[in-house]
Amino acid sequence: MDIQALDKAVQQIALKRNELKKIDYNNPKYDDLEEALHDLEDAFLDDFGDEMEKVLQQVHDKICPDTDVLLPIAYMAKSYIINEKNEFSVAPNEGVFVELEKLPSKETRLVIIPNPIRIVLNLGKDKQQVVWTGK
Repeated sequence: MDIQALDKAVQQIALKRNELKKIDYNNPKYDDLEEALHDLEDAFLDDFGDEMEKVLQQVHDKICPDTDVLLPIAYMAKSYIINEKNEFSVAPNEGVFVELEKLPSKETRLVIIPNPIRIVLNLGKDKQQVVWTGK
């Protein structure tokens, strides 16, 4: 898997999702942005879907074996926080809900974050743990 190309693809989707989130549904640009986002997501699935599903399956097997693996696009945040150094992060409520046997009462979510490409486990409202990196 070309990690740099994967990271770039996720960054493009993240930026487009942020752009779309900033405008109202009634904005005349909304439909075009949404279509561009879907094109990026489709290209991502074509180029990296199978490989990312395998990665996600490994992550699930390790930390949340009772939770089904979804399409990789589902693990991307609705919006991303980008700082002045172009580092990406997400809010703790982003990602796909997963069940951890070790923490049954905690809300836990898996999310894909770019630059550098990684999968993060959001543990409640205050902790994030990297569970996979594309190194």
